[in-house]
Amino acid sequence: MSVVLHVSDPHFGTEQAPVVEALVALARRQQPDLVVMSGDITQRARSAQFGAARRFVERLAAPTLVIPGNHDIPLFNVAARLTRPYTGFCVAFGDDLEPVHCCDQLLVVCVNTTRWYRHTNGEVSGYQIDRVAAELARASPAQLRIVVVHQPAAVLREKDAHDLLRGHVEALRRWAAAGADLVMGGHIHLPYVVAVPHGARTVWVVQAGTAVSSRVRAGTVNSVNLVRWQGDAGDGLRDGLSDGRCQVEQWDYAADRRCFVPGPRTQLRPTR
Repeated sequence: MSVVLHVSDPHFGTEQAPVVEALVALARRQQPDLVVMSGDITQRARSAQFGAARRFVERLAAPTLVIPGNHDIPLFNVAARLTRPYTGFCVAFGDDLEPVHCCDQLLVVCVNTTRWYRHTNGEVSGYQIDRVAAELARASPAQLRIVVVHQPAAVLREKDAHDLLRGHVEALRRWAAAGADLVMGGHIHLPYVVAVPHGARTVWVVQAGTAVSSRVRAGTVNSVNLVRWQGDAGDGLRDGLSDGRCQVEQWDYAADRRCFVPGPRTQLRPTR
């Protein structure tokens, strides 16, 4: 079984120390095979904030994929935003803004959906849609196929529609046809899992809340996701469905216990 820890919107600079410690403890208990961080790593893209985020990642002691969010581009330093928007991010996490992880049971393809000319909204280009579709098309039936973006590719509430990823309709259509199972994101600090059918295939949009920041939405708490995947070693299919089993678990921070506790679970059965 493979385990992926999905962390989003930690907003270092607004992190809460007890929640950070609880998340490090959760990672040590669960021992994920991979950690995915879907953007807004910092609050204001400052070097000290990136440094704190880097130290946090090192404490997780697991392979980690990190993409920037809109908060990881300078806001007030206009010159830096125009000419070197990702310098701080690259110093902390390397030059690859769209990393890929491929192993026997996982294919995780990251997409940089931030743009220096957009303060909040993100977009996915035709070139990015094509690149991701090509990566997905090479996956094996035993692999869980995950695409990682920052802004949500689907929302549950009309008032969140303005935060939708620009180009999400075409992206989901193409990525579903190419074999995507999950599209992970964050940005709106609201955790949920929603099925998006595309013909004979379904893609699940998996959103994470803010992991450790004080910037929680009303009525929510800090949260992360754990994704567990048991791939089908025999590549067997029944009625077009994979024999693999996938479970998405929301883990919520319990302030009275100072730890993350299991919340809602969603059972998925990917199509192939």
